[in-house]
Amino acid sequence: MGARGRSRILDIMRTPALFRRKCWPFLAAGLLAVAGCSDSSSPGDEPGPGTDGPGVTPGDGSECLGAKFLTTLGKSTVLVGAQMEDDTAKAAPFDVRYLYIAAGVFDSKDACQSCTSGCTSAGTSCANGGCNWWGCWQDVQQPPGDYVRGFIKSAQANGQLPFITYYEAFQASGYTEGEEQLKALNDSAFLGRYLADWRFLLKQVGQEKVLLQIEPDMWAYLQFFPSDGKAQSTPVAVKAANPTDCGTQENNAAGLGRCMIAMVRKYAPNAKVGLHASTWATKTDVSGNTDPSFDVAGEANKVADFLLSVGAGDTDFVTVEASDRDAGWYQETTGNAVWWDPENRKLPHFHQAFTWAKAVSTRLNKPHIWWQLPVGNMALTNTKQKWRDNRVDYFLTHPGEVAAAGGVGMLFGAGNYEQTTPETDNGNLVKRVKAYKDAGGQAACVKP
Repeated sequence: MGARGRSRILDIMRTPALFRRKCWPFLAAGLLAVAGCSDSSSPGDEPGPGTDGPGVTPGDGSECLGAKFLTTLGKSTVLVGAQMEDDTAKAAPFDVRYLYIAAGVFDSKDACQSCTSGCTSAGTSCANGGCNWWGCWQDVQQPPGDYVRGFIKSAQANGQLPFITYYEAFQASGYTEGEEQLKALNDSAFLGRYLADWRFLLKQVGQEKVLLQIEPDMWAYLQFFPSDGKAQSTPVAVKAANPTDCGTQENNAAGLGRCMIAMVRKYAPNAKVGLHASTWATKTDVSGNTDPSFDVAGEANKVADFLLSVGAGDTDFVTVEASDRDAGWYQETTGNAVWWDPENRKLPHFHQAFTWAKAVSTRLNKPHIWWQLPVGNMALTNTKQKWRDNRVDYFLTHPGEVAAAGGVGMLFGAGNYEQTTPETDNGNLVKRVKAYKDAGGQAACVKP
């Protein structure tokens, strides 16, 4: 899926690469590559246990946003999760397992009632399981949507919260990613099928407690491309596409966001929903900033204000991200470094990233979840699916910093099929998660 983080270049030249396997245990991932990155510091040594690790003294948690949010999920410590296969999900006490919904939508005006009869996506029949609609990525004799229903049940069976990223607007549009794909939003026929697909997903969630992330990247594009950076400047055929759920909304990006959030409350009332905050949405990629005088919090506020205009005030959390690829992958394939300094001496570094995320949370009055964090580690070989990175080791040995900034979750996963996964990292993520949990986890509220 889309993916951010990182040293995204500001002309948004990226190469989309949809990758998914038909069985959900292997997890779907329609993901994008970013062309170009910003130079940064060297990786430094692998961090040790850290002075602010799981044993940091928390506040009582009674009034902070993070604690309140976690309580609604039946949790009391900062969540840790991943995009992973079945065996990995059972190998450590993960709190969350996440999944992408990223490909195409059905060709009919509403969701197919059967995968085997009259159901097509982009003109391809779903009868043999080979179409591009996620609703039939399963035994086609089962009712459409079993892919998601099965994922939810399996995560719950492991004691994990299901987290679903809905990333369909670009994948299903047929347009080039970025400014071009936004044109599809003003096509009432396409948008009608898109919102019907969203409704269908929500109905598969039903009464279950699931975390939902709506369209990473899309909100950033809707801020990035209009000259005034306003959601109202992009026309969206909201009312015509879905008069039942969106008839009272504005025909622009603000109306689209508010409608999609309201649909969650209507069709999946126990779900928690969040939008994605991108570090590059303002045309300045804060994740790669090297200027110590730069107003990091001020730039974060611009992103948060845009998200508020599309309905973020009615969400439950916001997602933030470090990078869509392992730093070692960027270094070896593009010649540019995207490392964050683990000593926090040279920009860009982790403290800058936490400052930005904290400002977003403060402005939105919502806790944030770090999502799609790279899985690589410094002991790997910098070859396919075994790239070096320092995010796993830093985050899981400095959870107090995550919590102090308003973070309530650390979710790890590959940005595309070339990246390090929990199955190719030589067991490092599982080891770190076990250590984090054995130490008692991290309370969401930390005294200054």
